[in-house]
Amino acid sequence: MNKIIVTGCAGFIGSHLTETLLRKGYKVTGIDNFDPFYDPAIKRSNLGSFIDHENFEFFENNLTQESSTLKIFGKGADLVVHLAGKAGVRPSIENPQSYIDDNITATRVVLSAMQKNNIRKLAFASSSSVYGNNPDTPWSEDLNVNNPISPYAFSKKSCELLNHTWHHLYGLDIINMRFFTVYGPRQRPDLAIHKFTRMMFDGTPLTLFGDGSTSRDYTYISDTVSGIIGAISYLMNHEKVFETVNLGNNHPVSLNNLVTKIAEAIGTEPAIERLPMQPGDVNITFANIEKAGKMLGYKPEVKLEEGLKSFVSWYKKELVSKT
Repeated sequence: MNKIIVTGCAGFIGSHLTETLLRKGYKVTGIDNFDPFYDPAIKRSNLGSFIDHENFEFFENNLTQESSTLKIFGKGADLVVHLAGKAGVRPSIENPQSYIDDNITATRVVLSAMQKNNIRKLAFASSSSVYGNNPDTPWSEDLNVNNPISPYAFSKKSCELLNHTWHHLYGLDIINMRFFTVYGPRQRPDLAIHKFTRMMFDGTPLTLFGDGSTSRDYTYISDTVSGIIGAISYLMNHEKVFETVNLGNNHPVSLNNLVTKIAEAIGTEPAIERLPMQPGDVNITFANIEKAGKMLGYKPEVKLEEGLKSFVSWYKKELVSKT
């Protein structure tokens, strides 16, 4: 039975991945520090369905603390899925140092802990933000990503470079997974779909930045998890790996269209307040997923309308009915 370390296991993507791994028969060591970027009680709740699972062991730990991280990794594993990190473009502009600490330094500590404990394989959560405002869409993995436009994007690009250094020096097998606007049940409350849904239920006017033409490649959580599972399988079965793959949906949706579809899923007509575009925001995210398809068997299946219905259903059950 393979043992996998999942950092950020209490987060949105991490909790869904951990559930899937346990269901597939893996042993999982989960690490999370319940960072107060959003309410830690939400993350503790995310652990509820598997915290007592016989094949799950949990450690509350800040990955920047080298001694405690080394000790956890010293228990051994076959592979690490490194999802932990500080997210958010706009907050990174306000507090860039925290992104250097929690993304770059934490990733360096993870890599060192792997090397010192002979854990050879890593699936790393990168981001579509590394592409900046590159007009050459859909974005393929071989595009130049040396022009980040936010500290968050810079931190993720820096982590990819760190990963290459440890691959070169110590032979670690690594896949950088560039996620594209993941959504679904348990999505972070600061992200657009969650925020707009909450505002529509509350009857609050939506605050939209720009004219609504900006587009995102929204990817449903089950599709993202299937891509991570594909990366795990590839790493387990190949040596001398250093690859980068896009895990997106290949179907950008405009902000205006997104709002319309959320409103349809809820059955409401929202009021809208428009404000100027925010620094660091990109005009479009658009994943070329051919490489992930060929390499990992990745094929997103959930259409936006279906995914939004699932999210709204979860929101009503978990956050409306309990208030």
